[in-house]
Amino acid sequence: MAFLDTITPDVLAIAVAFVAIAAGAAYFYLNKKPKRCLDPENFKEFKLVKRTQLSHNVAEFQFALPTPTEVLGLPIGQHISCKGRDGNGEEVIKPYTPTTLDSDVGYFELVIKMYPQGRMSHHFREMRVGDYLAVKGPKGRFRYQPGQVRAFGMLAGGSGITPMFQVSRAILENPKDKTMVHLIYANVTFEDILLKKELDGLASNYPDRFKIYYVLNQPPEVWNGGVGFVSKEMIKTHCPAPASDIQILRCGPPPMNKAMAAHLDDLGYTPEMQFQF
Repeated sequence: MAFLDTITPDVLAIAVAFVAIAAGAAYFYLNKKPKRCLDPENFKEFKLVKRTQLSHNVAEFQFALPTPTEVLGLPIGQHISCKGRDGNGEEVIKPYTPTTLDSDVGYFELVIKMYPQGRMSHHFREMRVGDYLAVKGPKGRFRYQPGQVRAFGMLAGGSGITPMFQVSRAILENPKDKTMVHLIYANVTFEDILLKKELDGLASNYPDRFKIYYVLNQPPEVWNGGVGFVSKEMIKTHCPAPASDIQILRCGPPPMNKAMAAHLDDLGYTPEMQFQF
């Protein structure tokens, strides 16, 4: 009490002001939105900090953002443009969808399948930790708002799984989003399946909201998934039926996209119910 008696009104006013400023700064820091890194008009370079080889021709690339508190700034279902050099040293630009979301702060990741004759594949094949990747975005026509449909059906082939994985993660990790996800994922062999551990994790963690059906053209001897190419019967069995509150997303090689569009039309899905990445 004796100490309090020695505090003058001026000192008390300064102390109150200091506390108010500190509280305001803390509120601003805790409530401000993270800075977004992407520029839709100009390429920006991001440093490769980790490269993990997943198979003989697939690797996961992790790129650092300028600061640990920044986010890439990529809307759900959209992609980025990556710029590199092919085997002849010529510039090449190709779209890719990160497997990370803006809830992953300070970095983003790409899972890349590198094809022998792929021009951008050459660039990624040559990349080493410490190298930089030129990126701009966001790009894409897809817009997603939680709850905009009751359910999604997804038809993915090969590396076409990346936008499906991104959208699925965003839906399932949002406790307020009750959208159902039904995914058919086609590949040639078991070894070609990308993100299988992560996809199986989603199926295990969200069994009532996420269903996945794998299809292989050349399955192993012991296999309980689909065999051959994705058929109308598979779509009918594993995707939501045509309705005004569902949407079917598709992403894969051009022949698959063309075949899936024909199947969907035959099954009664209107153009408004379909979207191709």
